[in-house]
Amino acid sequence: MRIPFTKSKTIVSVLRLEGIILSGARASQNAINDQVLGPLVEKAFAKGKPVAVALAINSPGGSPVQSSLITSRISRLAKEKKIPVYAFVEDVAASGGYWLAVCADKIYVDESSIVGSIGVISASFGFHELLQKSGIERRLHTAGDDKSMLDPFLPEDPKDVERLHRIQKEVHTSFIDHVQRNRGEQIGEKDLFTGEFWTGKQAVDLGLADEVGHLVPKMKEQFGEKVKFNVYVKKRKFFSPFSSQLASSLISAADERAAWSRYGM
Repeated sequence: MRIPFTKSKTIVSVLRLEGIILSGARASQNAINDQVLGPLVEKAFAKGKPVAVALAINSPGGSPVQSSLITSRISRLAKEKKIPVYAFVEDVAASGGYWLAVCADKIYVDESSIVGSIGVISASFGFHELLQKSGIERRLHTAGDDKSMLDPFLPEDPKDVERLHRIQKEVHTSFIDHVQRNRGEQIGEKDLFTGEFWTGKQAVDLGLADEVGHLVPKMKEQFGEKVKFNVYVKKRKFFSPFSSQLASSLISAADERAAWSRYGM
């Protein structure tokens, strides 16, 4: 109950965006997406009338669609409620993780954070030779000439690769446009869209981030020592060893491990 004539607390909502970014169908307990984060984002902007929303980001990236959905929701609520957004990069904000950071009014990093990787990547395996050596016959029936595009059990088709590159180029263009809309003035004419990544200190020098700084001291510096932090974090689910989802969970975990390892994590 609110007591009359007492001064209300200054609240900063802290929204933790941590993990690989994957759609709900592919996500493991460590992944994030708009479906999972949506209710938390809504609460972060509404509960307690916050003076700001701080994004604590630690992500190696993932789905460009989910990255776009999450940032669109954050940007829409920030505009509607006139609440500033500050991004604080922890270990990594790369690829889709950086896509998330760019929606903020200001980006803070640690000197040793990994930032950038503004590019698009697609990885898979080819098993057709293994099938041949094992004497296994592949039976595939489709309606549509391109339905088996990039099938890992068939030899790679140059036409399929060309189609994939066209799609990747379009997604990369969307990523570049997103960064330029929000940080074009800071970046200037520098070509930072090759997929390369940098340390936090380098990112500040290049215009990809604004300052070196950490969440609590920077928010206290901005809003006073008595600021209260309301933290919103995705709850993790734990699967039984006998769960039908165990196999897909293990595959997702391997994908996540590979994504983090690209940045030395």
